[in-house]
Amino acid sequence: MSKIGKQPIAIPQGVTVTVNKGSVTVKGKMGELTQPVNPDIIVKVQDNNIVLERPTEQKRHKALHGMYRSLLANMVKGTSQGYTIQQEVVGVGYKAAHKGQTLDLVVGFSHHIVFELPKEIKLETKTEKGSNPTIIMTSADKQLVGQVAAKIRSIRAPEPYKGKGIKFAGEQLRRKAGKAAASAAK
Repeated sequence: MSKIGKQPIAIPQGVTVTVNKGSVTVKGKMGELTQPVNPDIIVKVQDNNIVLERPTEQKRHKALHGMYRSLLANMVKGTSQGYTIQQEVVGVGYKAAHKGQTLDLVVGFSHHIVFELPKEIKLETKTEKGSNPTIIMTSADKQLVGQVAAKIRSIRAPEPYKGKGIKFAGEQLRRKAGKAAASAAK
């Protein structure tokens, strides 16, 4: 983990980094993020780079060093470019629609699933003839968009026989053979 922590983080054009006592704020075109930092880890901005230093070679300090370096790198990338996650709704009659920050899902239950997204996430849904409905979420906060995507997937996780459910775009599912394939093999 210490090898990751030693690498400097390049600050791209249009991103400002402010180091306060106990926290780091990164501001860019996609938004503003703040991360509290353990007081043992020293954060410096020098030569358009963010550099993190640890006080000792203890295992705990090495772990914190690498973790905070990764968190700050995610913040810099998120505020400059943003993070996008796409999910597909697979199944006959399965639908996804949105209105503002509310996602409306029809995924085989007797009722619609209404999911309210945080205001930091930009939501978009696409329904094209011949392809599965797609949910597209964009945010500067990698942790938040990943957590919301996992929560949406958990509403109806893909099942292994037909693959029906909510899956990430490009996700390869492990499929099982059904009963007919098992009896034909005998």
